[in-house]
Amino acid sequence: MSWIITKYLITAALVVLISEVAKRSDKLGGLIAALPMVTLLTLIWLYVENQSTEKIANHAWYTFWYVVPTLPMFLFFPMLLNRFGFWMALGMSAIITIVSFVLFALVVKRFGVELW
Repeated sequence: MSWIITKYLITAALVVLISEVAKRSDKLGGLIAALPMVTLLTLIWLYVENQSTEKIANHAWYTFWYVVPTLPMFLFFPMLLNRFGFWMALGMSAIITIVSFVLFALVVKRFGVELW
């Protein structure tokens, strides 16, 4: 149980760190947030918990494919935020991400990548 609490604390501290840095510097906060730290932590947790190399490799593989359709959200959110406010922009960005994911999954399926 203490291991799970430790994982939560370290992972939560990372999110808090990013939000605190972002308060002071938009660019540095964005850079740190763009780094795959949560994925790296996940890979570390899987390794430390003796998961198979296949499981760890699959996690990295699918993370790559799931990141790509989220990218349009980062382009549209700032424009939507200025026009519609935070909550509406966030909701619209979520819808953009879902639509992007579905379209992306259909495209990459033709190349043998199954995302669902």
